[in-house]
Amino acid sequence: MAAPVLNKATADSTVQTLTLGKALNLGLRAAMAADPKVLVMGEDVGKLGGVFRITDGLQKDFGEHRVLDTPLSESGIIGAAVGLAVRGFRPVCEIQFDGFIFPGFDQIVSQVAKLHARTLGRVRVPMVIRVPFGGGIGAVEHHSESPESYFAHTAGLRVVACSNAVDAYWMIQQAIRSDDPILFFEPKRLYHSAVMKAAVDTEATPGPLFASRVLRTGTTATVVAYGPSVKVALDAATAAEDDGHSLEVIDLRTLSPLDLVPVFESVRRTGRLIVVSEAPSESSLTSEIAARVQQECFYSLEAPVLRVTGFDTPYPPAKLEEHFLPDLDRVLDAVDRSLAW
Repeated sequence: MAAPVLNKATADSTVQTLTLGKALNLGLRAAMAADPKVLVMGEDVGKLGGVFRITDGLQKDFGEHRVLDTPLSESGIIGAAVGLAVRGFRPVCEIQFDGFIFPGFDQIVSQVAKLHARTLGRVRVPMVIRVPFGGGIGAVEHHSESPESYFAHTAGLRVVACSNAVDAYWMIQQAIRSDDPILFFEPKRLYHSAVMKAAVDTEATPGPLFASRVLRTGTTATVVAYGPSVKVALDAATAAEDDGHSLEVIDLRTLSPLDLVPVFESVRRTGRLIVVSEAPSESSLTSEIAARVQQECFYSLEAPVLRVTGFDTPYPPAKLEEHFLPDLDRVLDAVDRSLAW
């Protein structure tokens, strides 16, 4: 999958071909260089460079006072970041794995999300919580989760998810500059994927942070996804061409607030919608999207909104995860079922 390039390459070559992980690293580096109040903190983010090496080299270049190796305490990491944020810093917390975020859940929903409202707008909490999420890496329990719906449901938090190197580079910088607390979800299985390398123009003008984007136009049906599922959706669109189908693919990018205007416009043209996510379907973002599209596009729909998701079970052992995760065949099957109506 080729990620969208926002600007063409320039003569002085500000364009670099990057993996998603390297794009995040350079985005963090750019944000830290631009603002001395930006701090990076988390378990093993300093000398080790993070378990996925996303913060590699940052402590060496910016010092231990700006890239902090913390104790193994997610609640402590988030709590310390709240104190730093209200004193004018812009902390970027790394949660080592998605399933490790729950010890810090109370701090996030009780403090981070509520301080601005609790103080009648007098206190802001400009912090970013980076969360590697999703499956596909053959990990053990608590290392392959999709907890985004918890936080999208929490008023006071912003939630975004990148899916490609271009967005990774720009969205992390935009999130750090925001005065609102942001959960920043990163598809861990795509960090170092060679097929996900893309040309990133480091002097381009990025689009808005809280906006979805049409990655591929089509006329047969609309496929909406975010994070790791975007690649699956694009692969399905390519495969569907063999059957004469033209799938429009939309990357949500922002999960709270949801930007569904491009989705509504697309569904009014195609008449069909398939929503793809690794998270279980019960009470999920896919549920909200289906409900909103049914409400706004009822007379345009030629078939029910269909969802391709993880199952409503705990994440399975590594040997079974390929059966749990939405894949090409499951998305194409949903397209066929939609067209059969």
